[in-house]
Amino acid sequence: MATSLISEDRFIRQQELVPADRLASLLITVIGVGAIGRQVALQLAAIGARRLQLVDFDLVDRTNLTTQGYWEADIGQPKVRATAEAIARLDSSIEVERIEDRFRTKLSVGDAVFCCVDSIAIRSTIWRCVQSRCEFWADGRMLGETIRVLAVADQAARNYYASTLFEAGEAQVGACTSRSTIYAASIAAGLMVHQFVRWLRRQAVDPDISLSLLASELTTSGAN
Repeated sequence: MATSLISEDRFIRQQELVPADRLASLLITVIGVGAIGRQVALQLAAIGARRLQLVDFDLVDRTNLTTQGYWEADIGQPKVRATAEAIARLDSSIEVERIEDRFRTKLSVGDAVFCCVDSIAIRSTIWRCVQSRCEFWADGRMLGETIRVLAVADQAARNYYASTLFEAGEAQVGACTSRSTIYAASIAAGLMVHQFVRWLRRQAVDPDISLSLLASELTTSGAN
């Protein structure tokens, strides 16, 4: 099959679910390409994102093969570079901006921002810097088999989200990297991307989703 036909056909099964025209016009920023962020970036690439900005300072280590979906050949590489290479294997026409650094307050971000960091303090700093500069925001939090996804697409959700940024001392003990699995990260990423697609379809977005895999319980809450 010709290359042009492969490119043309890969969206057939999702074309009634994902608004390709709106998606194609957006720059999407993923901050942190660890457990959740790498899966978010790959899912965004798979559904047809045309421009991605990846931000992370970290290098791939051996534990990341199990929990973050990196490959053995990626060990020692910057996570941003390894993720960009994986995206290129999926679709070489996707434009990927690689920021191999920590998030900086002056960074120009995209229309949609996915925050996938494991520190409440860093999350709060990023939100303060970008909240007025993005139209859609998704925040993924994970500890073991407990997942929380927060999404912001209107003013009520902005106000609600601010209330979830508790002091670092109040955070649950243990970073998400201390207890994590690839399946929990993939589910968290899927929930985040689903909220993004709802926003693309101009449907209501759930401000706060909590999922306990151990208890098989999913709850939603948030702004009225």
